[in-house]
Amino acid sequence: MDNKKSAFVGLMGVVLGIGFPTGAQSAEIIPVEVSSTQSQSVLGSTVVPYKEVTLTAQIPGVVKRVAGGVGASFAAGNTLVQIDDSQLQAKRNAVAAQIGTAQSGVTNAQAQYNREQMSPRSKDIGAMPGFGMPAMFDRLGTRQFASTFMGGYDDKTIRQADLENSRATVLQAQGGLQQASAQLQELDAAIGNATSTAPFEGMILSKQVEVGDTVQPGQPLLTYGYIKNKRLQSDVPSGLVAGLQVGMTVAARINSNFDTTAKVAEIYPLADPTRHTVTVKFDLPADVEATPGTYAEVHLPEGDSAASLFIPKTALFKGSSLPSVLVVKNGKSQLRLVRLGTDQGKDKVEVISGLDATEQIINDPPVGVVSGWMPPAK
Repeated sequence: MDNKKSAFVGLMGVVLGIGFPTGAQSAEIIPVEVSSTQSQSVLGSTVVPYKEVTLTAQIPGVVKRVAGGVGASFAAGNTLVQIDDSQLQAKRNAVAAQIGTAQSGVTNAQAQYNREQMSPRSKDIGAMPGFGMPAMFDRLGTRQFASTFMGGYDDKTIRQADLENSRATVLQAQGGLQQASAQLQELDAAIGNATSTAPFEGMILSKQVEVGDTVQPGQPLLTYGYIKNKRLQSDVPSGLVAGLQVGMTVAARINSNFDTTAKVAEIYPLADPTRHTVTVKFDLPADVEATPGTYAEVHLPEGDSAASLFIPKTALFKGSSLPSVLVVKNGKSQLRLVRLGTDQGKDKVEVISGLDATEQIINDPPVGVVSGWMPPAK
């Protein structure tokens, strides 16, 4: 009896032209998959070096040497740019000569001060007498008489004045030496600033000068960075920053074809008042190969977690220009358009709208079926 009934249904299908499409036996009714996930925002970002500095000229002059071109690597301490310092070297030689002269002056002034302490000029019997008398008579007679009876001569006061004069000469000589030494230190610092060295192991990222260029203080020379480790830098809307913490891991995609993860490394404390965004840096894994400047995307959590709907990719209606599925209602199918979200891999896709969590759909519908079609009973 069953065989006759099946044959009759098949015959009627042939007569009416509605036979079962090829592949109908593989179609089945399945529920919509529900999963609790957190909505995410996808933001554009840029691959940047782990560390990056811009070296600028500290003194005016002509560029004498550039160590290499863009892409050249150097160890910490290597010379990158050399500015001609011949004029500074000439000034240094002149100041060095001044220091020698000043040192001689200090030595002579100190000797004169010591001499005044040991052998005061006020008591020198060979010096010109105070009253135009013979030196011995002047010291023993005239000066004693003037000091005792007239109060016009005090050899202690005169000796103190001579000592102070000698001490002042020593201090002046020492001041001249210190001034010359300070000039020498200033020139040494300027000569040191003529050479720009690598602050750390890294690579030249860009050059702004060439050999022979004349530069002024503050003018950029080159950009240097550490690229063994890389970061992503993104301007995050201030509303999303509250959901980020240093150390948390987020999904990332490099150059639209390489999926990886990134760890929040730095969140700037201030927001841009014009765009209302905050700069955030993310550390990439050490084994990720990406050229600085490459476009990247970061997936940041947005708000609280919510239920998301997923369906197999095979449930999508074949031959339709817009994504659609067959929804089972009251024992019949209805064609319904859906809006798709994030691709979950090879098998599943997220559905943003068009379906409810309680609905059922037909998986792997054959080509050419229409609303109302149902898979044959197994």
